[in-house]
Amino acid sequence: MRLGVNIDHVATLRQARRTFEPSPVYSALIAQQAGAHQITLHLREDRRHIQDEDLELIRKVVHVPINLEMAPTEEMKKIALRIKPNRVTLVPERREEITTEGGLDVVKLKDFLRLYLIDIRDSGIEVSLFVEPEKAQVHASKEVGADAVELHTGRYANLFNRHLIKEAEEELLRLRVAGEEAKSLGLRVYAGHGLNYKNTSMLVEALKDVVEELNVGHSIVSNAVIWGLERAVKEFLKLMAI
Repeated sequence: MRLGVNIDHVATLRQARRTFEPSPVYSALIAQQAGAHQITLHLREDRRHIQDEDLELIRKVVHVPINLEMAPTEEMKKIALRIKPNRVTLVPERREEITTEGGLDVVKLKDFLRLYLIDIRDSGIEVSLFVEPEKAQVHASKEVGADAVELHTGRYANLFNRHLIKEAEEELLRLRVAGEEAKSLGLRVYAGHGLNYKNTSMLVEALKDVVEELNVGHSIVSNAVIWGLERAVKEFLKLMAI
């Protein structure tokens, strides 16, 4: 199972003072050196953390794949087509949210996304959709032309963090069913949101034959404040080596 390290919150810390440190670009290089298989970053419409120049520099200097999370807007599509990340992951986005609050409603947006994705796919960029672990969303993702789905693990993470282990196990089953359905349709299966050093091992054990990649940001960056980023990435990789 691969690890994508999301560096958004390195930029969050920098933007708290509108200064030049810590550098998301340097952080991406450290994560790469520590063994991250991918760098993930979310260029939000309000630019609350990652800035355009961060994305441009990271695309130039990082050698592992770049996964650009973005809202399905025309502005973001133009940026993606210019920068050419290895992957685009479409996520829902609201200005007032603290972090992404659930999966993209692909069923509702099916007609729009089918047309929206044509240019991105034609440019050779992999397309992933961040969705709830529901069969209807998985099937709609296939219909609009996605290459992969990233299953939203936030509900599982919250249940585990509240020590509701039975309910967390039930959510893992829901993730498995959705992941197996996606694989049967020829989609690649990724997962992420809310994963940390406590709740990841159980998820990996349950889904290691279905999910091929986890994307993790806040927990790694938070622990990097204490341990340093290189150790934080390496410690998370150990959790995934089951």
